Amino acid sequence: MAAGLTKSTVTFVGPRRVEVQHDEVGGPGPGRVLVRTRLSAISAGTELLVYRGEAPSGMAADDSIAALAGTLSFPLRYGYAAVGEVIQVGEGIDANLLGRRVFAFNPHESLLEAEQESLMEIPAGVSYEDAVTLPSMETAVNFAMDGAPLVGENVLVIGQGVIGLLTTALLAQMPLASLVTLDTVEARREMSLELGATASYDSSVPGMMDKITAAFDSHGADLVYELSGRPEALDTAIAATGYGGRIVIGSWYGTKRAPVDLGGSFHRSRIKLISSQVTTIAPELSGRWDKQRRFATAWRMVELLKPSQLVTHRFPVEEAADAYRLLDGSPGDALQVLLTYDSS
Repeated sequence: MAAGLTKSTVTFVGPRRVEVQHDEVGGPGPGRVLVRTRLSAISAGTELLVYRGEAPSGMAADDSIAALAGTLSFPLRYGYAAVGEVIQVGEGIDANLLGRRVFAFNPHESLLEAEQESLMEIPAGVSYEDAVTLPSMETAVNFAMDGAPLVGENVLVIGQGVIGLLTTALLAQMPLASLVTLDTVEARREMSLELGATASYDSSVPGMMDKITAAFDSHGADLVYELSGRPEALDTAIAATGYGGRIVIGSWYGTKRAPVDLGGSFHRSRIKLISSQVTTIAPELSGRWDKQRRFATAWRMVELLKPSQLVTHRFPVEEAADAYRLLDGSPGDALQVLLTYDSS
């Protein structure tokens, strides 16, 4: 039994209000294990919507993740990227699981209890800092699959946060004609180029569209990814897309709204808008792909691309409120922010 153990859990108690609460922990139930968390990763997209109160409060937090039962209304415990090692096992669980390094789709907490089946063992040789980015890499893999880039295509990625950068890194493995990215933050543009973009421009600078047009030899983009989290960026995506092109919308806008100009080139250019979300597999792929196959691909990409290079800040879990304030108030100063946990 785990009598006497106490866990620290990050709780969103209201818009821009985060508390770290402390609860006593008992031993894991039958078929369950207890994991001591080493690191958890903050999603600067989805989690900031929750933090700011911009997520639809009546919407289910995530129907596919048992640890996120309930809705997005306050108060709630949210997060979906944690790594650590198994320290106790419940009845019916093989004791050989003790000490194994695992990944869990779980909120930010120092001790987590989960069904064995919901955990993934971290491949040998993959560090905790790389492994904790698995959901972001899986999302990037899903975007690449949904966009289905072709050899020789012109591709534009709008937004170079963690998800945008990982998507860029994946696309850079493919024989594209050009891979252009947009972001307002210089450090992110520089990282984008390091990861394989052929050009990266400041989306806030006048004349930016002329640069995109020149980069694509006046043909326009064949494929655009809108990953900025800003619904108004859809106008930029449409303007950059050539005839018969496609736009993958990977951003989740929550309750944010913006008018979109569908009265110009969009209509006559037969542009296709594609909604992409990682919870499911695209229907046209589901006959040959399932989540396990996609996870296996994401793990391989984690090993190949080492996404820990995007980590800029680490905060002890007790200072979680500072981590969210940084991401909310100074997004240009941070990329991937991790919460750390006392290993004692």
